[in-house]
Amino acid sequence: MVDEKTLCVIPARGGSKGVPHKNIRDLGGKPLIAWSIEVALKVHSLSDVLVSTDDPEIARIAEKYGAQVPFMRPDELAKDSSPTIPVIQHALEHMEKLNQTEYDGVLLLEPTSPLRMPVDIETALETLYNSDADSVVSVCKLTHTHPVQIKKIVGEQLIPFLVDEPEGIRRQDLQPDAYYRNGAIYLMRKETLLKGSIRGNKSMPLIMPPERSVNIDDELDFLFAESLLKHHSRA
Repeated sequence: MVDEKTLCVIPARGGSKGVPHKNIRDLGGKPLIAWSIEVALKVHSLSDVLVSTDDPEIARIAEKYGAQVPFMRPDELAKDSSPTIPVIQHALEHMEKLNQTEYDGVLLLEPTSPLRMPVDIETALETLYNSDADSVVSVCKLTHTHPVQIKKIVGEQLIPFLVDEPEGIRRQDLQPDAYYRNGAIYLMRKETLLKGSIRGNKSMPLIMPPERSVNIDDELDFLFAESLLKHHSRA
């Protein structure tokens, strides 16, 4: 367990174009946002678990599942075009004033990544506070597509997007291994956030398995997450 004080912020805006009411949509018998709240509350190293929202219904549900919602997010930070960093900065500033405390770090948990586990968060905390890193970001290894396989079409010609692909090489032999941000965990030092960044200059990876890396953006993602939950409940 780490001794540093960490604020967990779960941002949940009321509007959603892709999936209406996505953050409180049912997944496995409870609202989507509940998965992130419950996993954060199981990590005792976190000092506070806050939901930042502009929606009274989301606030009510968040409090029901144990999160703090001591203030509502202002309208100017709840637009479709509102960037994430000012939202987290707003949450940090208000929580420090409210609790008369100072945090060492901030953990951003997007409610659209419901399958992360406490061990993922705990490992991220240990990694950050036992290093000189500015942040820890969760990633998942690319297993089906390697960056050198990505192409673009210019005119009628197929050309490499970044770098040419060696001919005749098997996909599984392409090197080096490549990873993508899975959206599950963004952990940063307070000073990194106050400088206007989530990652900072030195960001360390938290490698997560594919089955915990689902990021829900559309209906197909909901179906995939439901399928994984049903599979694990039978295991």
